Order: sequence, then structure tokens, then C-alpha cells
Amino acid sequence: MRYHDEEWGKPVYDDVRLFEKICLEGFQAGLSWLTILRKRDNFRAAFDGFNFKKVATYKDREIEELMHNAGIIRHRGKIEATINNAQRALEIINEHGSLSNYFWDFKPYVSTRTVKNMADIPSKTPESTALSKDLKRRGWKFVGPTTVYAFMQAMGMVNDHIEGCDSKQIT
Repeated sequence: MRYHDEEWGKPVYDDVRLFEKICLEGFQAGLSWLTILRKRDNFRAAFDGFNFKKVATYKDREIEELMHNAGIIRHRGKIEATINNAQRALEIINEHGSLSNYFWDFKPYVSTRTVKNMADIPSKTPESTALSKDLKRRGWKFVGPTTVYAFMQAMGMVNDHIEGCDSKQIT
């Protein structure tokens, strides 16, 4: 509840926090979000606080250490994707000035809609599909349209809080 009320859906502009969010969404694929949330502090410790400049330099030794870290999801493909995505993040920053500038360029024209129940929340949108395609074109991994839409929700780009939700939403 605390994550929902204090963090989920609140606009994020910090590059390190954005990188963390998109990586954790990738790790969540096929698992429950609660599993990832319970391991988030372990992920932060294991991936140097999601400092993408450091993560981009990881080599085989760090991958093996991560594969033996019981505090995180030990999926080699997702670990290697995180390292790859850190390298790609540096390229985006070089081109766009920041991850924030890049990601927020994909904000939908209408970012708040009436959500009466869970059935009103899409699993992907044209914007998440466009961002996913662009990330994949740039070499990112584990960034399908559904994962990207969950990232867009988590980072506050879209507001999918159900009508009447008590969360203090920032728009």
C-alpha cells in the first residue's frame, strides 16, 4: 500500500530512478510485482543503486556474482539485459541530454482518464508500443509494450489510479 500511495504513479524525472524503474519492470516479467518490491532493496544493493554508469561497466565477474545473489531474481537474461540497457542508457543520454527527456517525449496527449475498475486499464497503449519499438531499435532488452506501459504507470507518465482511490496523486 505504501508503494501505491507514495510512489506509484508519481512523476519521476531523475535518470537513476527512471533506470531503476524500467529495469525492475523487466525483472518483473512473468512474476508478481510484490515479489520484485520485496527484493527492491536487494536489487539496489546488487546493482550499485542502479547507477547506470557503473552497471554499464559490469563484466563476467559481476554477472557471476549476481547469478549467486539469492536476494535478487537470478535470471541470466534479465541480468545481462540490465547491463546492456545501462550501456544503451548512456547512448540515449548522449543523444537526448537525459533519460528523462527521452522517456517523457513519449507522454500521451491524454495522460489521465477515468478509471472506474481494473478492466478500464489497458495492458499496453500506442505510446507504450512506440516507446518499446524505439527502445528495441536502440538495442534495449526486456522492454516489450506491456512492460513499458507498466513503467509508464510507475513513473507517473500516465495516471491509472482507479476513481475514488485515496492515493494523493500528483498530476
